[in-house]
Amino acid sequence: MSDRKKMGKAKEAVVVAGALAFVWLAIELAFKPFLSQTRDSIDKSDPTRDPDEVPDAAVAPPPPPPPETDAGDADKDD
Repeated sequence: MSDRKKMGKAKEAVVVAGALAFVWLAIELAFKPFLSQTRDSIDKSDPTRDPDEVPDAAVAPPPPPPPETDAGDADKDD
């Protein structure tokens, strides 16, 4: 491989790396408000809390039993 081809590959790699850095910077600037808000909420989050675990307080209580009716009282009115 000649020196000229090696230099062309190196130049291409530098141009690609520069383009990727430019695109990354453009995305950071375009989405800065959203990314800042997301990063702030990540910083405030509790790393020991697992969102998939349901805490005991969040478990819904069992539904109340149906009201008791005495079917025998209905016959007594007759």
